Amino acid sequence: MRVYILSFLLIGNMLSAYAQQTQKPPLHGKNWMAVTGKPLAATAGAMIFQKNGNAVDAACAMLAATCTMWDVLSWGGETQALIYNPKTKKVIAINALGVAPTGATASFYKSKGYDFPPEYGPLAAVTPGTVGGLCYMLAEYGTMSLKEVLAPAMEMAAGYPIEAQTANSMERGKKYIKEWPYSRAVFLTHEGQQREAPEAGEIFVQKDLLNTLTKMVAAEAAALKNHKSRKDAIMAAYDRFYKGDIAKEFVRGCQEQGGLITMEDLARWKPQEEEPLRVNYKGIEVYKLKEWTQGPMLLQSLNILENFDLKAMGYNSPQYIHTLYQTMNLTFADRDFYYGDPAFNKNPAIQGLLNKEYAKARAKEINPDHNNADAGPGDPYAFMGKSNPYLHFLKDRQEMMDTTNGRKPGGFVPKHDATYMFRPDTNLFAINDIDSAYMDRLWRGTTSVEAADKDGWVVSITPSGGWLPACIAGKTGVGMSQRAQSFVLDSAICPFNVIAPGKRPRVTLTPSMALKDGKPFLCFGVQGGDTQDQNLLQFFLNMVEFGMTVQQATEAANINTNQLWLSLGGSTVKDRQPRPGSILLSNQTTPATRTRLEQMGYHLSFGDRTSGPINAIFLDTRHGTIWGGSSNNGEDYGIGW
Repeated sequence: MRVYILSFLLIGNMLSAYAQQTQKPPLHGKNWMAVTGKPLAATAGAMIFQKNGNAVDAACAMLAATCTMWDVLSWGGETQALIYNPKTKKVIAINALGVAPTGATASFYKSKGYDFPPEYGPLAAVTPGTVGGLCYMLAEYGTMSLKEVLAPAMEMAAGYPIEAQTANSMERGKKYIKEWPYSRAVFLTHEGQQREAPEAGEIFVQKDLLNTLTKMVAAEAAALKNHKSRKDAIMAAYDRFYKGDIAKEFVRGCQEQGGLITMEDLARWKPQEEEPLRVNYKGIEVYKLKEWTQGPMLLQSLNILENFDLKAMGYNSPQYIHTLYQTMNLTFADRDFYYGDPAFNKNPAIQGLLNKEYAKARAKEINPDHNNADAGPGDPYAFMGKSNPYLHFLKDRQEMMDTTNGRKPGGFVPKHDATYMFRPDTNLFAINDIDSAYMDRLWRGTTSVEAADKDGWVVSITPSGGWLPACIAGKTGVGMSQRAQSFVLDSAICPFNVIAPGKRPRVTLTPSMALKDGKPFLCFGVQGGDTQDQNLLQFFLNMVEFGMTVQQATEAANINTNQLWLSLGGSTVKDRQPRPGSILLSNQTTPATRTRLEQMGYHLSFGDRTSGPINAIFLDTRHGTIWGGSSNNGEDYGIGW
């Protein structure tokens, strides 16, 4: 009888977890769905859909609006996208990440005393990619003109009521902003007063940015007048940004403030269409961008987790949390050492990293009872029939970590019961009893854009770069990217990601898509630096293993690991290196689970919201409808019809 009662209670608890009441309602649509990081930006997507644009048109409009609203990105940042094309029934990858400019070498940054490229300012900039990515996607796969798609963003640049989150970011960052004259003129609208940034609700005007967008639209109009095609006219606007008068002003403003970007850098750069990477997880094809992003880490994790019965463990049970954490330890270790721009890599490891047999071997490394504080990169080359050419770097890397830490295993150990509280007004976490600077770098945000329509077009974009406090390039109104900080200067940390002119940094940005039975199943994305694929992995498992709806899965409590190399911020090796056993849990975690995890060697911290600001769309083929999900962890918002 006791066994039956216990089983009933366990099943009841599990069902209540899966059938959780969400704080935000699920979205339903028959015709289209638009989800992104700001309500006004989602409205921009809805406006385009209502004018009969497709999901690519709407996604480009949302991207333009989020850049104009400084939703932790700017027009000078970078764009990464996955697009499902219903005509070819294939997933397309768009690489619109900028590259390191002329003169951006490891020796250059070391000569200035850096251990990593800086977090802020002109020397943090790679070439802008978002403008080119937007133009390329629209030209190749959209249906509307650039003028139509940019109309909401241009109206906003002429003046829109700024929200508290962005206005407060300007105020917090004004120490940096005052160092850059063009940023100062745009952001500090009340300079000299106690509050120098705009107030929430104030009409925020960006005349220079509006002028830049107007020039692009004028270039399109001139090309159309000369009987150019829609596609060629859009690319004429592209050329004006990267080769014309906009480019000249961008370069002048960048170099005036100490940056390295040249006219040749802009003219040589171009977005790339790629074949995405994918793995099959229990009959579902999951797609990610290549190893110039951290995306393959999620694919590797799914390959490893196939070797465990996750559903039997139970959602967020101690064993489930432990298995997830250990899996991510291994895949982050691989990410941190083997990922980088494949165009600069003569000995790519990705084939071995995604090998199912490699995943089985890595799964066997997991101790079922204790955290492995020394989890390191594996040897994927052995599963490619090759010798690993980087073993000497692995040895140097371990010695560097031991020396930096002064002990082994190394890394910061947080105090028990540290707490995190999300503050929607700032999009930051107030942190008690822990290293707040470290956690800010771990969680550093961006936005995500998800769109789908009744004709089968599905889009997932994770853009970023040029976030506040941003250094604006001259009179363009365009904030320069800060993505160079994701490079390293030492091959012992990652031989694939050492900065070099023309090279793309390995980024955290990671749009996601999944197909089931050959049809679109999910598109999903999240902001949050190194936590992105952690949260997306758990979101996916929440739906596939535990039967949650898309909205439940976006809000469900996740875990975060700090046992990884930070990709953003920090001026020293010690700032960025892994913190073994450090884990973020929901503050609703039961006492029994807390005790068991401590016995397993974890150092616990807690938060009220741990899911990350996840945005997602579920394609319900059974009913022929579209579901939208947008988490309760920020200002993210969706609209469907």
